[in-house]
Amino acid sequence: LLMKKYLVLENGKIFEGESFGADGDVSAELVFSTAMVGYVGTLTDPRFAGQAVCMTFPVIGNSGVSEADLLSGTVTPAALIVREYCDEPSNFRSEETLDAFLKKHGVPGISGIDTRQLTKILRENGSVNGKITSDPASVDLAELKNHRITDLVGRVSAKSIRLETAAEAQYKIALLDFGVTSDIPAELNRLGCDVYVLPHTTSAEAVLALAPDGIFVSGGPGSPYDCDCTEIVSVLKSLSSSGIPMMAVGLGHQLLAIAYGMTVQKLPHGHRGSNQPVRDTASGHLYITAQNHGWSVADANEAAEVTFLHAGDGSVEGLEYKTIPAFSVQFTPDTNEIAAGTGFLYQKFLQKMTK
Repeated sequence: LLMKKYLVLENGKIFEGESFGADGDVSAELVFSTAMVGYVGTLTDPRFAGQAVCMTFPVIGNSGVSEADLLSGTVTPAALIVREYCDEPSNFRSEETLDAFLKKHGVPGISGIDTRQLTKILRENGSVNGKITSDPASVDLAELKNHRITDLVGRVSAKSIRLETAAEAQYKIALLDFGVTSDIPAELNRLGCDVYVLPHTTSAEAVLALAPDGIFVSGGPGSPYDCDCTEIVSVLKSLSSSGIPMMAVGLGHQLLAIAYGMTVQKLPHGHRGSNQPVRDTASGHLYITAQNHGWSVADANEAAEVTFLHAGDGSVEGLEYKTIPAFSVQFTPDTNEIAAGTGFLYQKFLQKMTK
C-alpha cells in the first residue's frame, strides 16, 4: 500500500500524491525536465544536485534501471516528482525498478502529482522551493522560501585526480571537473585523448604541470557565483592565457565568461531537457541540444564573439574568444551522427590542439 505524501510549495499551494523510492521529508528548489526518455541519466546528472526534478513526461519507471545508462556514480537530485510511476518495467535491459534504485540511493520520490500544473507554475513564477512531506501542516513557509544550498560543485566534483585512458592516445587533456558527466571523458577517449579528471579546486600550476595538449572545463550544478568563484575565475584566466587550447561547457562556459569580464544572470526557469533549440549564428543552422542549467551569460563583450543563441529566448549559448585559443558552449555536445549533432565541437577542440 502506497503511503500518502504531499508537495508543499513556498506559496502555500499543496499537491497530494503517493510516496515511492526512499522515505523521508526533503526541501529543495523545484525544476522541471522536458526529456521524454533517459530518466536514469537525469537522476545521475551532477547538474541536478540538490534539486527536486519534476518530469514533464507523464509515465516514469516503465523501462526500469540499467547501470549502463548512468551518467555518474551517484544519484544527485534531492527528489523525483512524477505524474505516474510504473513499478513493472518492460525492458530487456532493466536490472531493477526505479523504486528500488531510489531506495538504494536514499532519494524520495512522489507520484500522482499534476506535473502539468506544477510545470506551468514553475514556468510562470521561475525558481520555486518546495517540500515533500507526510505532514503539510508542519511546513514553515518562510523557512521554505529561504531554503538554499551552496557548495553544490564541492559535492559532485572529483575528490582526487583520476586518469581515463584512450586505446591509442594522441593527446593529453586536463579536465577540470565541476560536475562532469561520464559521456564527456568517454568521447574524448574515443577521439584519442588521455583524460586527467581533476578536482575543481586544482590550481593553475598543478594543471600546467601535467603539460596538457588541451584543457577542458566541465559543466556543473548551481550558480557560478556560489563555487569559490573568485579563485576559480583567477585559475581559468591564468590557464586560458597560457596558450593551451581550451574548451568549456555549461558551468565552465559561464565561469570562463566571468573571467573575461562578462556577467551571468539567472534565467526565469532555466533550460532542462534533451530538446533545447540552439541556432548557429554563422550558418543559421538549428541544433536540438541537451541542456541542464538555470543561469546564462547575459551578453558577450569585446573579448568574444557569440557563436550560438537559444532559439527560444535568445540567450547566449556559445562563445569564441578572440585573443586566446578558447571556445565555450552552454549545452552538452552531442555526437549523434544520424541526427547531425554538435559532436563537431569536439573535432574543433582537437583541431586547435593539432595547430
